[in-house]
Amino acid sequence: DLQNQGERGELLQPLSFILLVLCSVLLYLRVSLMDPGFVKPEEEVEVYAFRNRRKWMVTPQVPSPTKTRRCGYCMVKQPMRAKHCQQCQHCVRRYDHHCPWIENCVGERNHPLFIVYLSVQLVVLLWGAHVAWSGLYFEQSWDWLQHNILLLLSFLLIVIFTIVVLLLLISHLYLISCNTTTWEFMSHHRISYLRHSALENPFDQGLVLNLWRFFC
Repeated sequence: DLQNQGERGELLQPLSFILLVLCSVLLYLRVSLMDPGFVKPEEEVEVYAFRNRRKWMVTPQVPSPTKTRRCGYCMVKQPMRAKHCQQCQHCVRRYDHHCPWIENCVGERNHPLFIVYLSVQLVVLLWGAHVAWSGLYFEQSWDWLQHNILLLLSFLLIVIFTIVVLLLLISHLYLISCNTTTWEFMSHHRISYLRHSALENPFDQGLVLNLWRFFC
């Protein structure tokens, strides 16, 4: 379809598809290379906390003995909801998970952009599946299979990745709506500030506020 439109001089959709793919690649690089929210050394903690004081002011309070502790790996004062990542060798604020696809942690600073990346990537995959499908014409012959095997495999691969990205995006949006992280959801019974809290999720402040504070 895109090739036919290009040959007719209708460049809006082909250029839009190329720009969308380029945007996806740039978002991938940005999320992969940016600081996910590494906890700074002790001498920088005060400055870092001052810059983020508004975000910390709206964080629900839990029993004071569990607010901070010293990380046993990098020996920095570990704020609440932070976790040490063995792959990155750093403590990450509001740690969600270490993503092998981007080879970086998803944390306080890059989690919103990670959601944007997943959304753009899902659109690219859906459009790519449509492009691949438009190039297929089915015939029951060996010659047809030889000439279309790569396109057919590409279409099946795109469908698989579309399902994976869709499920990942849905799960993250659900956790965001509850103001929890993947790590907290999977390891609730092992996290001190959740295990000792009277509430199952002390950070949940309702759907609207959870989404507003995450994205805005």
